[in-house]
Amino acid sequence: MKTKDDMAWKVLNSKYISKEPWFTVRKEKVELPNGNTIDSYYVLEYPDWVNVIAITKDGKYIFERQYRHGLQCTSYELCAGVCEKEDESPLISAQRELLEETGYGNGEWEELMVVSPNPGTHTNLTYCYLAVNVEKISEPHLEETEDIQVELLTFEEVKKLLIGNKITQAQHAAPLWKYIALRTPKKGF
Repeated sequence: MKTKDDMAWKVLNSKYISKEPWFTVRKEKVELPNGNTIDSYYVLEYPDWVNVIAITKDGKYIFERQYRHGLQCTSYELCAGVCEKEDESPLISAQRELLEETGYGNGEWEELMVVSPNPGTHTNLTYCYLAVNVEKISEPHLEETEDIQVELLTFEEVKKLLIGNKITQAQHAAPLWKYIALRTPKKGF
């Protein structure tokens, strides 16, 4: 049961300024609990997303390299994608994305964490999964808009990429750092 949020903003009016498949934005006038108003507050609507830390039976980490036009650079990323309406759950979406983009599947899966891309402006969540003992079961089936190189990396190579700021996608770096923190022996603070 959801309880009332005593810090919630009151929406005074709302209108869509764009309703495109990958750019749905609404402009709202909102009132804060202290009575102040914000005349132009923009909210980006997206479906939920997934990403996967996938590790093969022989201990290799499955990464993708692809060009990202926003930053105009090629980056290392986890396998990731959108939760499609026909998928029964974020887990099904993650398994589908891994198979489509890399050709890997099976293994043991667990939800590692759930993060928000930006709770101030985005409506969606990202479900981050850990999949171990995955295996190559097919060739990738990329969409027309995807140009992905799959690379298998060692744990040390992944750590080096993280430490060197070569994994710039925050929603990918966060679960990787959590995974590293969980598998590193605690030495106390």
